[in-house]
Amino acid sequence: MTTNQSHEAASAGRVAVVTGGSRGIGRAVSERLAQDGLAVMVNYANDEAAATRTVEAITSAGGRAIAVQADVADETAIGALFDRTEKEFGGVDVVVNCAGRMALSPIAELDLAVLDAVHRTNVRGTFVVAQQAARRARPGGSFIGFSTSVMGTKFPSYGAYVASKGAVEALTLILARELRGRDVTVNTVAPGPTATDLFLDGKTPEQIEQLAKTPPLERLATGQDIAEVVAFLASPAGHWVNGQVLRANGGMV
Repeated sequence: MTTNQSHEAASAGRVAVVTGGSRGIGRAVSERLAQDGLAVMVNYANDEAAATRTVEAITSAGGRAIAVQADVADETAIGALFDRTEKEFGGVDVVVNCAGRMALSPIAELDLAVLDAVHRTNVRGTFVVAQQAARRARPGGSFIGFSTSVMGTKFPSYGAYVASKGAVEALTLILARELRGRDVTVNTVAPGPTATDLFLDGKTPEQIEQLAKTPPLERLATGQDIAEVVAFLASPAGHWVNGQVLRANGGMV
């Protein structure tokens, strides 16, 4: 039996909800978990076409997936999404909150309406999704949030974004401890520079090249690099890791 086959066997009957699961890291996570045999609820905010492509990629490879639109910060919509997941697939085991919003600006110049929008998605959205995961995840399950390695690098112009991700990191160990006795783990992945639309948007080729050289491995991460970390944390092999923030960044600070 190959490693992938053993992972698939261990994951038979398991179900994942991936928010922001139609593009970038979220799509890579959706497809990677499906490779391990999990049925995947692909959540998306606006891009239905991208969600459809992600579902088609999974199903054409023999996996199970459906797509549902929902704003992660809307507790009614997210509750309905989890209801649909349980109805379609029989339960929820793994919840990965990839949905996020980024805005770059010096603190002195940031429009506070933009700040509110970033924190609505990244803080309230994480809380809403984590709340549902805490209520519904079956024993052996996992909640995996997303932060950023800029928490360590402290690059200028990332103030609003890093402030929102600081909240995600603060929640991680608290929720893990609140789920004592449930056999459900809670962890956060903090990627470094990753070649996604969210990261690349608004940056010059020179800026991208400079950031790519920052890690000792001297390249940008791919979505697949990050998805492998998520797949480990979501698997039985990673179940002893709990309450942690894992900086998947190729050796950055």
